[in-house]
Amino acid sequence: MVATLRVVLDQLVAPTSPVLAEASRELARALIDGAPSGCVVEGIVPGGTDVESEVVAGLADVRRVGLPRRELATALQLGAPTGIGGGMIHAPTLFAPLVKHDRTHDGDQTVVTVWDLRAWEAPDELSRLAVGWQKAMLKRAAKHADAIVAPTHSMAERLRSLAKLGDRVRVIAGAAPAGFVVPTDDIGRRREMDLPEGFVLLSGDTHASTGLSTGFAGIAASGVDHPVVVIDVPEGHEPAVAEIAEAAGVPERRVHVRGSLDTADRAAVFGAALAFVAPASRTAFPWRVLDALALGVPVLAADTAVHRDIIADGGELIDVTDAAASGDAFGDALARALGSTQAAERLAVMADDRGRAFSWSEAADKVWHLHAEL
Repeated sequence: MVATLRVVLDQLVAPTSPVLAEASRELARALIDGAPSGCVVEGIVPGGTDVESEVVAGLADVRRVGLPRRELATALQLGAPTGIGGGMIHAPTLFAPLVKHDRTHDGDQTVVTVWDLRAWEAPDELSRLAVGWQKAMLKRAAKHADAIVAPTHSMAERLRSLAKLGDRVRVIAGAAPAGFVVPTDDIGRRREMDLPEGFVLLSGDTHASTGLSTGFAGIAASGVDHPVVVIDVPEGHEPAVAEIAEAAGVPERRVHVRGSLDTADRAAVFGAALAFVAPASRTAFPWRVLDALALGVPVLAADTAVHRDIIADGGELIDVTDAAASGDAFGDALARALGSTQAAERLAVMADDRGRAFSWSEAADKVWHLHAEL
């Protein structure tokens, strides 16, 4: 008898977040590649979209739900009928049918994933609709999910404090995309993006929890005169990021702001980075830190529980408990990191070693094991 794992792939056909879309695709590919004998993977997608089974090569089937994504999200929040059906369902987000089901007799099981806790810790950074939906879905998960996946141990503990999840929380980390390497045409790609060679790299937006102001303050305090590149900036927010840089003491002429990049372009950007600065304080999976580790880029990050879980000894963690002094602390660390070839190479080796600990194939193996355990 064939066992079917049904993966919710709404982000691939109606994306609301580039990082969640990439994570969903990478996990689905790894689940297909690592499927145990006698197991197949199917996709579940919202209606109202043009989608073929090739949305991820190797899917046994793609089931299109009758409701478009927005209406489906509302139905899921309310626990209303959706037409998704039962079976073994894995959701790379909270977007899943969290309703009463019978795992023992019918074999139905539902597992969801939580990557970001801003709805609880920094709700002002999201729309009221997004905050309400995420909080409602976690409540539904507490009642109906067979397991809840968190990407780090610290996030798992935080989730347990937010909802009565008991022993249902499992830790399965994400990773950089499979085959994430600097492309052979990286120089040409950077030229097309009008980027310089040899820069300090950051990722974020204008929200306080991304820590861009601290990152820029650190760069200004370091005395390092390299260009600065910021990626993942939402369209239209570029001038605001430049203003944050200016206010922190980094001239706008040194700052190059770019938006969300595809995998190859992003790898090309990391390929010319002298260091990746991660000052974010938010309780969210640090995707770009994983990218930096995967490519052996020196990492300087805020000393948070999430960064301790992910980076461990793969980079330098900066104490940010004193917000007023955190810029200087980042500046000192950056000056040391780029002060000599030996220091930079040491951090690069540390990053590369730590980066080997994460892969989507390992994540997929853990997902298959989790569903088998259930």
